[in-house]
Amino acid sequence: MRIVNWFFVVSVALFVFGVGFVVTGARASRHVVAPLQPAATTPVASVKQIMNGIVSPAATVVFNAVSTTVTAKGIEDVAPRNDEEWAAVGNSAAALAEAGNLLMLEGRAVDRGDWITMSKALVEAGRLSLKAVESRSTDGLLAAGEGVNTSCDNCHRRYQRN
Repeated sequence: MRIVNWFFVVSVALFVFGVGFVVTGARASRHVVAPLQPAATTPVASVKQIMNGIVSPAATVVFNAVSTTVTAKGIEDVAPRNDEEWAAVGNSAAALAEAGNLLMLEGRAVDRGDWITMSKALVEAGRLSLKAVESRSTDGLLAAGEGVNTSCDNCHRRYQRN
């Protein structure tokens, strides 16, 4: 009889502890950790400096990466030929995308409407250029370059200052 009592006491104790663990686990899962707040940023460069120092040089690399020229001597195709050239174009495409993000920072964005829309278009054009570089697609890079040109033209029509 004593063995049966001992098994009963152990079984009840395990049941109570098990219920305790379930309750504790349920409470812990309801505790939501607050999301990380973005780091405070302080814009340093002006929009003109970002355009002259990042966007213009990077766009030039992307635009000039792929072309076809017909001359009296024949057809001359230009495209990245090795890993280093593809990497340079990829770095410029990434710089374009990140420059669009920089243009949307508080304190630099001219307005929260068209400025943000056009900055996002630059980010997307840079992202598409980078995707074309990653797949080593000269056709994709040529098409993405058109997107870069369009995003620049649209923004300059509305916001460019002398």
